[in-house]
Amino acid sequence: MPSNARLNQRHFVASEEEAPLQAIDAVSVSDKPRTVWSDAWESMRKRPLFWVSAVLILLILVVAIAPGFFAPVSPTANCLLANSNGGPAPGHPFGFTRQGCDVYSRVIHGAQASVLVGVVATVMVAVFGSIVGAIAGFYGGILDAVLSRVADIFFAIPTVLGAIVFMSVLPERTPIVVALVIAMFAWPQIARIMRGAVLTAKQADYVVASTALGVSRGRVLLRHVIPNAIAPVIAVATVSLGTFIVAEATLSFLGIGLPTSVMSWGNDINQARASLTTSPMVLIYPAAALSVTVLSFLMLGDVVRDALDPKERARR
Repeated sequence: MPSNARLNQRHFVASEEEAPLQAIDAVSVSDKPRTVWSDAWESMRKRPLFWVSAVLILLILVVAIAPGFFAPVSPTANCLLANSNGGPAPGHPFGFTRQGCDVYSRVIHGAQASVLVGVVATVMVAVFGSIVGAIAGFYGGILDAVLSRVADIFFAIPTVLGAIVFMSVLPERTPIVVALVIAMFAWPQIARIMRGAVLTAKQADYVVASTALGVSRGRVLLRHVIPNAIAPVIAVATVSLGTFIVAEATLSFLGIGLPTSVMSWGNDINQARASLTTSPMVLIYPAAALSVTVLSFLMLGDVVRDALDPKERARR
C-alpha cells in the first residue's frame, strides 16, 4: 500500500502554452556537423605545445622562403681569411667560419636547402605511399600481396643507408635529387599505415551502403575511403618531415649529400669539424638551427597524432 505522504504528494505539470512541444523537440539545422578535423582542431588549439611548435615552424618556413630578408648579405660575400674563426663583430653576431665567412648568414641561407629537401621528400612519400597503401588495402587479393611484398623489400633497407649507396653514384646532387632518393626508401612506412587505415575504413557502413547503391569501387575509394583513412598518414608525415631534414644533414655531413656550393646545415656542420676545438660555436649554431627545426616538427606531429587519435580524444 502506498504511504500517506505519496498519496498527498502534489504534481506540477507545465502547461502546453508554457512549454510547447515544438520548442522541446526543435533541432538546430544551422549548426555544422562535427567532423574528425573540427574535433582535431578543437583539441589542438587548447594545447600550448601546438602553438609553440606552429610559431617556430612558421618562422622557419618564412626564413627558408625569404632568407635575404633576415640576412641581406650573401653568405659567400666578403669571405676574408683575416676573419678566420673570428668571434662576433658588429653585423656578424655569430662570428666567422674558418674561411672567414659570416656564420649568421650561412645559417639563415642554409635553411632554404634543408627545409626544401624535407618538404619535397615528405610530399613524395605521402603521395606515393598513400596511393600504394590505399590500392593494396582496398582491392586486396593478389594486388595486395604483390604491393605488400615490394614494400617489405624497401622497408628492410634503412633509409639513410640506401640513400648513401645511391648518392655515391649519382652525378648530380641537387636538393630535388636528394629528396627523391630519400623518398625512394622512406615510402613503405606510409604505405603500411595507409593500408591498415583503408582496411578499417572499407568495412564502415557508409562504404557498404555506397557499394550497394551501385557506386563504382574507384569512386568509393576516392570519395569515401581515402578521406576517412588519411588522418594517421598526416600525423606520421608531419613527424617524418623532421626526420628527412636530419637525413639530408647526415648525407651532407658525410660529403655525399648536397655539394659544398649549396648552403645547408649539414654542409656547415661538416665544414665546422676542422674548427671544433678552436672555435666550437661555428658548429653549434647550424647544429642548433637543425635541432630546433626537427624538434618543432616532432612536437607538431605529436600534437596532430594525439588530436586525430579517437582513443586519445576520449581520454581527454
